Amino acid sequence: MTDYHRAVDLAQLWQTIRAEATRDAGQFPLLRDFYRRNILQHENFGQALAYILAAKLSDAEAQIGQWHLLVLDLMADHPDIEMAALKDLSCQLQSNASVKDHYTPLLHFGGYQALQSYRLAHACWQQGDRPLASYIQGRVVTLYGVDIHPAAQVGAGIFIDHAVGIVVGETAVIEDDVTIFQCVTLGGTGKGSGDRHPKVRQGAFIGSGALILGNIEIGAGAKVGAGAIVVKSVAAHQTVIGSVAQAHSNKLDT
Repeated sequence: MTDYHRAVDLAQLWQTIRAEATRDAGQFPLLRDFYRRNILQHENFGQALAYILAAKLSDAEAQIGQWHLLVLDLMADHPDIEMAALKDLSCQLQSNASVKDHYTPLLHFGGYQALQSYRLAHACWQQGDRPLASYIQGRVVTLYGVDIHPAAQVGAGIFIDHAVGIVVGETAVIEDDVTIFQCVTLGGTGKGSGDRHPKVRQGAFIGSGALILGNIEIGAGAKVGAGAIVVKSVAAHQTVIGSVAQAHSNKLDT
């Protein structure tokens, strides 16, 4: 991310989103029903998020209502889903200079929606509803080009930019406040089973096109440059760039 930063009042965020949607619905009649369905008809952020995800995950318009109820139930049973979604949204608003309002990531950013859909799939996976988890995973791949295994562990305050081409394996761990750009793979080496995917620690940055392979650790605050191929652990607050040889020889700095 860049040095751009703006303050976000989480306590007033939903009211701000509703006010902006009301304003824009008035200015753009063609979008009036869109804003009504996704924001203005809902009482709070959680209900709106549940509807937006339901509309995306349903493969038939007639089933959106059923999906909305399912998502609401999942969010009621797993309150961390909404809390993480708010932190992810706040991260986008604070750090993404391209966002001029407070609702764009919620309504339009594939990376944000894919991440929240993963959270639903993860909840399903944890409670043994694996057919639902697999369906959501597959739907997210189709919609957004993002493939996060439902068993992976992902924290909150995650900044996913552009999102397309992101792959996260079954035993991967992504801690809080991590930034991930497009076409990143947190994969295995194609050998063995068990714990075989990367662990990305708090505050790490992973540039576009990076390949991070195997049960290795990207330390807290570490930076992986665009296009890097990483097959060995990276220490906290270090930077790696380039090919495997470059990344683990003379291209390390603190």
